[in-house]
Parts: sequence; C-alpha cells; structure tokens
Amino acid sequence: MQDGKTYKKILSLIAEKGGLTFMQLDPPNYKSGVVGKIARIAEENGLDAFAVGGSVNAQGKQLNEVLKEIKANSSIPTIIFPGNISTLSKHADAIYFMSMLNSNDPYWITGAQIGAAFPVKQLGIEVIPTSYIIVEPGEAAGWMGRAQLIPRNKPYLGAATALAGQYLGSKLIILESGGGAPQPASKQMVAAVKSVLEVPLLVAGGVRTPKFAFESIKAGADIVQIGAAFESCRGKLPEMGKCFKSMTDAVRKAGKAKK
Repeated sequence: MQDGKTYKKILSLIAEKGGLTFMQLDPPNYKSGVVGKIARIAEENGLDAFAVGGSVNAQGKQLNEVLKEIKANSSIPTIIFPGNISTLSKHADAIYFMSMLNSNDPYWITGAQIGAAFPVKQLGIEVIPTSYIIVEPGEAAGWMGRAQLIPRNKPYLGAATALAGQYLGSKLIILESGGGAPQPASKQMVAAVKSVLEVPLLVAGGVRTPKFAFESIKAGADIVQIGAAFESCRGKLPEMGKCFKSMTDAVRKAGKAKK
C-alpha cells in the first residue's frame, strides 16, 4: 500500500520542523459554531493537524459537522482518531487505522479493524496503519480497551511493543497514557521507543503543559497530541491563541534542538 497524501505531508513536516503538534478534538465536547473559530485560531498559531474523535460518542452527524467546520475555516489536515468502528466520516483527510497491541481483548487488536475495513474503503478515507500502545495509567482508553498496561518504569517493554508494531506494518506508533493522565509517557520510555523505530512516534495523553510537550519531543517523539490542555481553554476563545502558541512554540523549540 502506497503512502497517502496526508501521511506524506506529516513526514514532510517532521523533516522540516523536527516536531509537530496535533490537537485531539472530541466532537461531543465542543459546541457547533465554535469549532470553526478554533480552527482559524489554531492555524494562526502553528497547529499541524486535528485528530478528531477519541470517545465512543464521536460519530454520525456530530462528527461530520465538526469535520466540515474545520475544513471550511482552515487548511489543517483532519485525521479521525477512532473510539470504535462507528467513528468514520468521508469528510476526514485520513484515519488512524489502529490496533491496540497490548489489549487483552482480540476485538481491539483485530476485530474492530475487520468490522471497519469495508466501510473505510467505501468512504475512500486515507488509511494510516497505526499501532496504539497504552501506557500506565491508561485512564479510560486503557479501561475500554482492556489493556495490559505498559508499566511507566519499564521502557524496554514499550520499545519491544512498538518495534513489533512497526514489523507488523504500522506507519505510526502512538504511546497513549490516556486522556486526563497527570503526565505523558516518561522521557526514558519515549527515548527507548524512538531508538528502535524508523516510523514516526506520537505521544498522547498527559501532555498538559508546554514543558511536557518540549520534553516529549526532545526525548525523541515526532508528534505530541494534546486534548485536555486545549479543552480547558475552549470556553474562552480569546485564550485559545495563547494555548496553541505556548504548546506549538515549545514543540518547535524542541524540534530545533533535536536537529
């Protein structure tokens, strides 16, 4: 399978900047009409992509409307971050086609993927084969996915799992600590994982501050995906620009330091 347009753009931006900032935007948490304003502010302040979804409620009309609002107000790529097989839309640029490698439930490893395969093909969504690895504490993502959590103090287990994902054909590895986690995967784990990979590494969950964003990229991550930190500003649009800029500046600074 050839790399798609969105994935090629991600690779190009990583090569150019050294580190990227994605916003995880979960449709149920945002009112209609606000998303377009956020998209404009995000583009003005250096956001690289929207990862839309995350919860099991992100589906149907609400998902479609959010994606259309983003598209109408910015040129930032939109990637579906599926909470289940119903998180699909023809209005997205691409989808993380994810397998939760450390789940104890076959449904999250291959079952959901089999159930979504034909709908994804019929909708014509660009697929980014993705290994989804849940790190302690895991939060709701770990609970829903019945994950055997990677211990925070065992970087080699994260590295081995990520390498297996790459060998199975993944083009992207996500280290997920869970939405609302107090901190992201440790710097030691990020460094260990990246040391064995030839594909991009994305750190999600717990990237609450510019300091965490900087440290994750400096340790080796190519992308940080931020949800809660941006959600905390969603009711104060004048503050959104500052929220985006503080994070994207930290990521850009770390990306330059890596080169």
